[in-house]
Formats: sequence, structure tokens, C-alpha cells
Amino acid sequence: MAARAAGIPDRRNVPWPVRDDGAMPARRSLLIGVGSAVALVLLVLAAFRLVADDRPTARADQASPGPVLLVPGYGGSRASLAPLAERLTADGRRATVLTLPDGGTGDLLRQAAVLDEAVRRELGDGAPSVDVVGFSAGGVVARIWIDRYEGEVVARRVVSLGSPLHGTRLAAAGAAFARDECPTACRQLATGSDLLDELADAPLPERLPWLSVWTEDDRTVQPPDSARLDGAVNVALQDLCPGARVAHGELPGNPLVVALVMRALGPAALTAPAGCPAPAGG
Repeated sequence: MAARAAGIPDRRNVPWPVRDDGAMPARRSLLIGVGSAVALVLLVLAAFRLVADDRPTARADQASPGPVLLVPGYGGSRASLAPLAERLTADGRRATVLTLPDGGTGDLLRQAAVLDEAVRRELGDGAPSVDVVGFSAGGVVARIWIDRYEGEVVARRVVSLGSPLHGTRLAAAGAAFARDECPTACRQLATGSDLLDELADAPLPERLPWLSVWTEDDRTVQPPDSARLDGAVNVALQDLCPGARVAHGELPGNPLVVALVMRALGPAALTAPAGCPAPAGG
């Protein structure tokens, strides 16, 4: 009572300690400082998201072809895609054959991350969208990219050539009987692998133009129609050109296949080919 009468605050009923000199309590200062720091971190994170998420919000303009990214197959050989890249360049397109990590035999998920990095570079350079061509396992990489990185937002069109989208018996045999000689990508390409089963449960996004081409002469991807993808334009080369004899490794450079790719990546809408194309020139 004497304390109240003298104008001294009763500290038992005050939620925060009150200093006699009227300065802000240390605890309140600490909390305000922490709150300010948290707010600053949130602002920085928000700004980072705006910078990092540089993808368009609408689907790619189909009438405006942009750069083309080509993804090699198992083993990462860029030479197999060089003729196709040269043909695209001669047609006025900017075409880049990716260099895959781990010699193209490592984790396909990591390869998809490399593809996404290349896509971001193109977008950062002003490209409105990209076209992606995947040869063999490169088509699986493209499929992973679409699924894991929402690639359908920036992919104008995708073409896969002889891609074991549902696995190949060759990889399955390697995983079962020669595991030491079957690296990560080999095991992931085995029929029934966890990765391929997961992709099979993820439908191809609607309205994403995708052309999948394969050859019945394929001895690497078995069965050859493992390249068939629900929702894509699926083409067995021999259905169009019955006399064609094209092995797996010949797909990217075969003039008939190149003609199909050039048409698929052109300004016209992607539709199922009506017949055997005229071979593309060099």
C-alpha cells in the first residue's frame, strides 16, 4: 500500500519488468529484435523466390519456337545428337546438346536437374520457352523433368526418340545378373524399377505436345514400344515407312526421323504424321 501511495509500480501485477529509469526492458528489446530479424528473413526469402522462380505462368506459345535442348542417351554421347543439332541450327534454331554428369550413366534424377539448369539459363537469356529432344534414356530424363520440375509450363514441345519410358529388358538383365556392371542409370532403366513405376503413375500433363518415335528394329530398347507414352503422339517408324531399317543408335541421324523431328518442332501444330515423310536433307 505504501508503495502504491508513493507512486511506485507494484511489480507483481506488471507483465514485464519495469525499470525505474523508464527505459525499455531488456526482454522486450530482445523479442522485438528477434521479430525484426524474422521479418527480414521472410522478406529475403520472398525476394529470392521471385528471382529464382523465373518461369512463365502461362503455357508456351506454340507458334513461337524457341531454343532446342537435346539430351543424350545412356553413356552421354553428344556425338549421336550432333547431326540433328546441326540440322536445327541450319534451320535457324539455337540448338544445344547437353553434357550429362557422371558420363551419362549416373542418377537420371541428377540428369534431369542438369536439364532444368539449362532451361533456366535459356529463360534467363530471354527465351519464352524451350523445346526438348531426348534420345534413348534422354527421353526418360525429359519425362522426369516434366514431372519433377513442372516442365510443362516452359516446354513448348518434347520429342523422344527410342526412349525406354517403361524400361528395357536389357537393363533389367544387367540389374539382375551383372549388377556391378550396371550403374545407377542402368538400374533405373530396368523394367519395373521404382523410378519408372513412379513416372507411370504420373499422367502426362494435358495439352503438352509430345512426339515419341521408335523403330521396330531396336535391339537395345526391348520391347521397342516401351517408348509408347499415354497422351503423346506415338509413332512407330515402320508404321509410316514400312521399308525403313533403322537401328536404335541410328535414330537421331536418320533422315526420316530427322524430318519427323523438324516437323514436330516447327511452327505448325503437332499432329500425328499422315505418311512417310520426305527425308530431311543434311
